[in-house]
Amino acid sequence: MRSIWRGAVSFGLVSIGVKLYSATEDKDIRFHQVHAADGGRVKYKRVCSIDGEEVEYRDIAKGYELPDGQVVILTDEDFDELPLSTRREIEVLQFVDQAEIDPIQFEKTYYLEPDGPATRPYVLLRDALENAGQVAITKIAIRQRESLAAMRVRDGILVLHTMRWPDEIRRPDFAFLDEDVSVRPQELQMAEALISSMSGAFDPTEFTDDYREAMTALLEAKQSGGDVQQPPEVPDDGAAVVDLMSALRRSVERARGGSAGADDAAAADDAAAEEKPAKKTPAKRAPAKKAAAAKAPAEKPAAKSPAAKKPTAAKKTTAAKTAATKSASADKPPAKRARRSA
Repeated sequence: MRSIWRGAVSFGLVSIGVKLYSATEDKDIRFHQVHAADGGRVKYKRVCSIDGEEVEYRDIAKGYELPDGQVVILTDEDFDELPLSTRREIEVLQFVDQAEIDPIQFEKTYYLEPDGPATRPYVLLRDALENAGQVAITKIAIRQRESLAAMRVRDGILVLHTMRWPDEIRRPDFAFLDEDVSVRPQELQMAEALISSMSGAFDPTEFTDDYREAMTALLEAKQSGGDVQQPPEVPDDGAAVVDLMSALRRSVERARGGSAGADDAAAADDAAAEEKPAKKTPAKRAPAKKAAAAKAPAEKPAAKSPAAKKPTAAKKTTAAKTAATKSASADKPPAKRARRSA
C-alpha cells in the first residue's frame, strides 16, 4: 500500500507520527467508453466554453460561481494560504462510545501506521482506547477538505473513519411519515418471528457479489469465443500536421523574406490543396527560367571564341522560330481563358 497522508496524532501533550492509508478499494469491473464500430477509445478534451480553445491542465483553476453569475477564481496558492491547522495533524477532540455515532455519518475508512520512532506512543494510545471501549472524535484535513473523524481500534491497528458534518446529512421529508398507518398485532408478530428465524452471527465472507461474478463469466466467455476486437493503431491527429505546415510556412517566409516569401508560402499551400497539382500552365514555368537566367551571370564566363561572336545560320533559324512561337502564344491567351471559363 502507498500512504496518502503523513502527519501526527495530537493527543494531549503527546504527538504521534503516523502515515495514512486507504483501508478499502473498489473491486468493480471498470469499462471504457469505446466506438461500437471499431472499439476505439472515446476521448474527451478540456475546452473553454468562451473561446472554444483546449485548455492545458496547468492552466485550470477552481472557480466558485456567485448567485449573480460572476465567478471567483482560486488558484493553488490561494488554498495554500488558508489557515488549516489540521493539514498535517489529527487533533483529538473528545472520547465517546461508538454506539453514539450514527453509521450514516461514516464516509471513508483509513489505516494509521506509526511513523518511525512513534511506535511506542502509538501502541500506548491504541491500548488505552481498547481498554476504555471508546472511540476518539478527531478532525483531519485530506486533500484540502477538513472532516470530522472517529478513531478506533481494529485488529491491533488504529482505524480512522472520516465523517460527514451534521449539515451534510439530509433530513428525510416523506409524506407517509405524517400519515396514520397502523398494522395488526398478528402481522407484527409474524414479522418478528421471521426476523428471529433469520438471525445469526454476521460473517461477511458468506456473501458474494453475484453481479460481478456474472459479469466476469460473461467477459471470459466472450474472450474464449473470440468475440473481441483489436483496435487499430490511431495515427496522430490533424493538429500535428497543421503545426508542421505552419512551421514550414514560417521557414519559407524567413528564408525568402518579406511579403514575397509569404505569398510563395500561401501559393504552396494552395497548390497542395488542388486535386491535380501536376497540371501547370507555361506561365508558371517562367519564374524558373528567369531564376536560371539570373543565376547565369554569377557563373564564371567562358572564354569567347570568334565563332561564338557570330551566330550561325542554324542558330538564327532557331531564334526566328522561337520568336514566332512567342508571338503566336501572345495572341492565343484569350482563347485559352475562354475554354477554362466554359
